[in-house]
Formats: sequence, structure tokens, C-alpha cells
Amino acid sequence: MNDSSSITSGVEVSVQTQYSATHSKPHFGRYFFLYTISIKNKNNYSIQLLKRHWDIYDSTGEFNQLSGKGVVGVQPVIEPNQIYTYTSGCSFKSDAGKMSGFYTMLRLFDEKEFEIKIPEFVMILQAKLN
Repeated sequence: MNDSSSITSGVEVSVQTQYSATHSKPHFGRYFFLYTISIKNKNNYSIQLLKRHWDIYDSTGEFNQLSGKGVVGVQPVIEPNQIYTYTSGCSFKSDAGKMSGFYTMLRLFDEKEFEIKIPEFVMILQAKLN
């Protein structure tokens, strides 16, 4: 399992990753990884996650961008000192890849949008690290 974290504008984003053998088919060039993201609002005001943007790199050299509303079908409101956690996944053609990006957030008290960084995190088959 790999860990990454960063803080932007009083919002901490932490990521943990793991390989999912049950969802992978290496003989067909499909390696599936799960990532769990925790977003902690360290501010004294409520925020809402509106959008996400991902830059996704496969170790084969393939690059993809993905943007959309919310995460896992929701646009959560995160109260001061609260944490919102979700798990999602990504499939690669190789046994390693990486992702990074940003969330577009909304400060609820003045409806001002701002972006917070999603730190780069690497997903790699543990056997490659031995």
C-alpha cells in the first residue's frame, strides 16, 4: 500500500492505494488498483466538493484526463474539522501507473470556488517492489 498527502487552502487530501487482484486480469493486460481518498476540512467554514479532474499515466506511456461532477456520484459537503472518505479504482494496461489532479470546491458562506490539489500517487504491483 502506498500513501500520499497534501494540504491546499486548509484542506488536506490523503490517498492510500492497493492492487486489487480480484478485479485484475494480467494475462489480458488489465491491472486494477483501488485508491481511498480522505478529504479533511481544516477550515472554520463548510465546503462542498463540486468537481474532480484527474491526470492518469500508465507506465506504458498512455495518458488520460478525466473530469466530472463530484466523486462516486455525490458532491459532499464537508463541515469544519470533518473528514469525507471514499474509495474508487483505476485500471491500467501495465502493472504500474500514477494519478494526480485537483478538486473544485465551494466555500458555502460566500459561494466562492477554489481548487485543491490531489497529490500524485503511484499504483504499482507490490511484487515489483521486492
